[in-house]
Amino acid sequence: MAISPAKDVNVTSNNALIRPSELEESIPLSSTAEATVLEGRRQLEAVLNGEDERFAVIVGPCSIHDQSAALDYAERLKPLADRLSDRIMVVMRVYFEKPRTTVGWKGLIYDPNLNDTYQIEDGLHRARKLLMDLSEAGLYSATEFLDPIVPQYVADLVTWAAIGARTTESQIHRQMASGLSMPVGFKNGTDGDPQTAVDALVAAGTPQAFLGIDHDGQASIVETRGNRNCHLVMRGGRSGTNFDSRSISAAAEALRKADAPAPIVVDCSHGNSNKDHTRQHIAFRDVLGQRLEGNPDLIGVMLESNINAGAQKLGPNPAELEYGVSITDSCISWEETVELLDWAYDRLG
Repeated sequence: MAISPAKDVNVTSNNALIRPSELEESIPLSSTAEATVLEGRRQLEAVLNGEDERFAVIVGPCSIHDQSAALDYAERLKPLADRLSDRIMVVMRVYFEKPRTTVGWKGLIYDPNLNDTYQIEDGLHRARKLLMDLSEAGLYSATEFLDPIVPQYVADLVTWAAIGARTTESQIHRQMASGLSMPVGFKNGTDGDPQTAVDALVAAGTPQAFLGIDHDGQASIVETRGNRNCHLVMRGGRSGTNFDSRSISAAAEALRKADAPAPIVVDCSHGNSNKDHTRQHIAFRDVLGQRLEGNPDLIGVMLESNINAGAQKLGPNPAELEYGVSITDSCISWEETVELLDWAYDRLG
């Protein structure tokens, strides 16, 4: 077929990708992993619906760039999660996609070798394998879905998903969320206003029809029933923090007026920490205090946590990276993570 000068002017290559069904055959969902995912979703839905009074904590690295370090973190988190499980439901952040304001490393799925080689198929394999390992170990996983094709490859291993501040306004992501099988948190926009996310909750809870792919990678018309397990995530923004009681009350009123789901999760990082990991504890302690003062709609928090505190730049030689330190947003250390969760457990008692 002749190439037309009217199309693909700026496309340099177009390579076939493994089908979702092929990746699932390569790394099949085990019965143990499936049971973990389904139980995690059941518990989290109960927390969202007020049937389970525990406090949810979605905690872990800002992004996964080193699978070995991720497994190391998980091995530390699992016994802590078990010990706190009667008062706190712990879900591990396992983020493979990172939205960028301009450019930068976009996550393990897109550049698993950290060197701009974009071995996306390898990235999908690594992501699915890590989620499988965590699920078989009994840990619940949370991730952000950025590209609407990715869920077909890994969503069966995810307990909770986020739609980020930059994509909450996107019709594509609202449609995608309407068909996802797990609870989904929509973050307020980058300006800090929750109304965009409130609108997204209404859209995602409504049946939708849109273009997508099926498990064999075939372009399809996808029809959904709507996802009623979506909720608001307050993450601050350019206008500052929004975890205080006045901001939470205003958000709750916006949700009520829209007849949107009432549960609220607070992201202690991003705008709510002014991008300073040493300030995450301020939001964490404040939100827990509001919960203890009688706000049942505040059902949980998000924390960016890693083995070691802070962040580092990804340079030309990935081998020089410091172990257990984020290459995206800065994180609190494992020691501070334990301290905060133990403090919360004691307060919740």
